[in-house]
Amino acid sequence: MLFAPIKPMNVSIGKEAFDDENYIFEPKWDGWRILIHKQGNRVEAFTRNGMLISSKFPELKEAAAAIKAHTAIFDCEGIVLRGGRPVFDDFSYRGRLSNSARINRALNTHPVTFVVFDVLYTDRAHLDESLTQRKQRLGDIVDSTPVIMPTMFVGGQGKALFELMKERNMEGIVAKRKNSKYQLDTRSDDWLKMKYFKSIDVVILGYRTNPFGLVIGLNFRTVKNKPVGVVEFGFLSEDKQMFLVIVKQLNTVRDEKTQWIEPRLCCRIEYLERTDTHQLRTTIFRGFLPDKKPEECKWES
Repeated sequence: MLFAPIKPMNVSIGKEAFDDENYIFEPKWDGWRILIHKQGNRVEAFTRNGMLISSKFPELKEAAAAIKAHTAIFDCEGIVLRGGRPVFDDFSYRGRLSNSARINRALNTHPVTFVVFDVLYTDRAHLDESLTQRKQRLGDIVDSTPVIMPTMFVGGQGKALFELMKERNMEGIVAKRKNSKYQLDTRSDDWLKMKYFKSIDVVILGYRTNPFGLVIGLNFRTVKNKPVGVVEFGFLSEDKQMFLVIVKQLNTVRDEKTQWIEPRLCCRIEYLERTDTHQLRTTIFRGFLPDKKPEECKWES
């Protein structure tokens, strides 16, 4: 188990925030899932898919000094904070670096924090202990520093934490049953994530008619008008009719699914999730933006 790839326990999707004294509630951090392994002075980091990435994060040596246990395996989220909140793209930037000089520069421009939310192993495995026991153990062996810290959590009060995370523009929360065991490579209803819908202005790149949907895009620093999803819900019949009349003069090429158009129209949508490649999931149409310039539809995070 130690210094070998481990597939962590996964969360299921919850419908909405709730209060329950049988649960603890944690912030949903926006970074990479990381498994940290330590024994003595040796410390290694693996991704959830088993990739060894220790060389990308020199901060691990400092993190190891804050771990009081001689031997440990932790389940963490690797994040980079900007303006007090984690920014996924900043941590992904660190994860892409392989040149040692660029990594050393990034220690100052994109400093990493490992947020620890579970302990799987010390001098023995703790998978069959309750979450409450593992949290106690975690608090006893990890000091909070700029590079590593136990995640905050509250007992019972999921709704209040959800609203606080929304105010701070975080992703949402995770609810975990207090008596839950740690089940490797398992998606369990004992852990539930609840995210809130976010609003964003997007460029319309094309459309589909069966069923009706808009292919939407965003501008990134290195890519213009990148497709980021399809929105099919939230349209009124008059929205569709008006769009199909206006768009005739903008049609370009057509493929099997999509009629592509000149990127000159914008709309506002809400979305629930975003993948690692910036694809937006669970999208809802909220209205056309006739005065919005397409180049203003940017991914800001």
